[in-house]
Amino acid sequence: MWHHLCFATLTTRPTREVTGLGREMSDDRQAHWDSVYSRKSENQLSWHQDDPGLSLELAELTGLSPESSVIDIGGGTSRLAAALRHRGIRDISVLDLSAVALKAARERMGTAGEGVTWIAADVTAWHPGRCFDLWHDRAVFHFLVDEADRRAYLARLEEGVCTGGHAIIATFAPDGPETCSGLPVARYSPETLAETLGDGFQPVASRLDLHQTPWGAAQSFQYSLFRKAS
Repeated sequence: MWHHLCFATLTTRPTREVTGLGREMSDDRQAHWDSVYSRKSENQLSWHQDDPGLSLELAELTGLSPESSVIDIGGGTSRLAAALRHRGIRDISVLDLSAVALKAARERMGTAGEGVTWIAADVTAWHPGRCFDLWHDRAVFHFLVDEADRRAYLARLEEGVCTGGHAIIATFAPDGPETCSGLPVARYSPETLAETLGDGFQPVASRLDLHQTPWGAAQSFQYSLFRKAS
């Protein structure tokens, strides 16, 4: 990634060339999520939450400070970037496949969003180009049901987290939904997620969460905090 502030400019350039089937799959994913965010209001999105409290709770365990760098993977229209800015964090990046979602989030934040780096990209086809103190992902990794996509994500995770830095990854729990937004998902417990990430990321803490959708349905999530080993 590029260490700069975009000042209300949406970054859409790719960090590596994606050709053939890879490009087609990435374009299909982008079209899917642009369509979702174009057609639905926030109260029609099952993953929407007004308060990213659990993410912030785990972030505090990392020793988060105004000097920390944070990237929110699949941030979409999440309130996390705004909450981090409110806490004095200056180096914030938000990555999402959907430029539609990022535009809505940026506009909602107003002037507070001017110092956020907004990146419209597929995380499996993106190279960070730098490391972050905290990598946050609420409900991206569980969409990667293909082994090649998981390997690509984990390579970006390894590159994108500083040594001694942390990652928060939230997915559907084993008793959570089997699909979301018409797509299959892979469900994880904190233990199976730790096994998937491997020895390079040491488990620090985990939480189980019964997320309430805007229409009152319950969805089981697990949130896991990892520290990148030296």
